Amino acid sequence: MKLRLSTLLFFCYILGISQENTTIKSGEKLVYAASYNISGLLTQLAQVTMEAQEVKTSKSTMLHLKCTAATFEKWDSFFKIRDLYEAYVNPKTLKPVLYKRDVYEGGYIKKEKYIFNYTKRTVKSSVSKKNGIVKETIVPIDYNTNDVISTLYQLRNMDISKAKPGDKLSLKVIFDNTEKNVAVKYIGKEDIVLKDLGKTSCYKILLLTQEAKLKGKGENIIYLTADAKKLPALIKFSIPVGSGQLTLISSKGI
Repeated sequence: MKLRLSTLLFFCYILGISQENTTIKSGEKLVYAASYNISGLLTQLAQVTMEAQEVKTSKSTMLHLKCTAATFEKWDSFFKIRDLYEAYVNPKTLKPVLYKRDVYEGGYIKKEKYIFNYTKRTVKSSVSKKNGIVKETIVPIDYNTNDVISTLYQLRNMDISKAKPGDKLSLKVIFDNTEKNVAVKYIGKEDIVLKDLGKTSCYKILLLTQEAKLKGKGENIIYLTADAKKLPALIKFSIPVGSGQLTLISSKGI
């Protein structure tokens, strides 16, 4: 079977043979309106902010990718959310060095910290829940395994303009201390209309998974702007407890 060049480029990327990061810059800030499907109606409940900032340590320079999510105060009594996801990545490759997750969702509390070691192909994991007890484990990983935040930024750094509709690639994401298999399928270009940004041409990407914890009844779709920055303009999600979407309302430092 003939392997198309675009498909080969996709797989080369995921194996770490991609060009260096030319998309994500320090100082970038994206703000989203988060809506959830309540009784068949999309209701705006929260704000999600994604930021990228260069940080320097005594040994190296990293890119700090931070994602925060918080329900508006009027919805806190219904279901309060205060989530923080962080990834410290190599600014050239966007491969994670350290990942942190600190979530509060309706009384559910969980904190995670992953330290990546790609030489040994392991993640040193520290996890605690509401009781505060910390559980430490060593999780084996593949070379192409990343956390959820760095994965999204790595997708943006791909040269999607070379992809053909139907092209797929396989990803591994570590989440809840377990490697999850996720497939990414390029659907094609599509124009979407956003209230705050107007009509925008986007690359439409479908996320596929068989993981029960991640899979809902609908589709998970990311619309990346069809330009050099490939901003996630619209994210539609479907998970076991419902569905909703994130809509980009402002961007700075891009």
